[in-house]
Amino acid sequence: MQALPTVVAGCVELRLQPSADRRGSFLKVFHQSSFAGLGLDLDVRELFTSRSAVGVVRGLHFQRPPADVAKLVCCLEGTVLDAVVDLRVGSPTFGAHCLIELSPAAANAVYVPQGCAHGFLVTAGDALVLYAQSGEHDAVLEGGILWSSAGIGWPVPEGVVMSERDAAFEPLDRFDSPFRWEGS
Repeated sequence: MQALPTVVAGCVELRLQPSADRRGSFLKVFHQSSFAGLGLDLDVRELFTSRSAVGVVRGLHFQRPPADVAKLVCCLEGTVLDAVVDLRVGSPTFGAHCLIELSPAAANAVYVPQGCAHGFLVTAGDALVLYAQSGEHDAVLEGGILWSSAGIGWPVPEGVVMSERDAAFEPLDRFDSPFRWEGS
């Protein structure tokens, strides 16, 4: 497993190491010791998937403290353009975002640190996205920022599909962030 830094402090793209033989393929998405060796802290508490069609936007989501979570996200089918936005006040990359194309062919994943919003746009196929989180979902503390308000250059198709909730999130410039930078 290789970790490639992104423009968002603490967010990394992970290049996984798939193997294949005549039976098919094998891909290890998470390994606690490897994560620790890369300086990543992810004590997995919840694991789930979503399936979405081309043109679907999910996000930009987060959970407020004290239920904020770190995430590991990978795309098992299809292709998504994954976005991470730094919402941590005092972070050297506060307000910055990164985009990473996730797909089975790329055999990659993204580590999203606490205090960042996360979302994606499905760009090919029916996308099956796997999420591992450091905490459990908390409906009371979940939230988000408007997907189109963070300066992300989404290659948005006509007729983007999203939930009413996601479409109603407030824009980044009106968001009062509860997240604080704790890095060095």
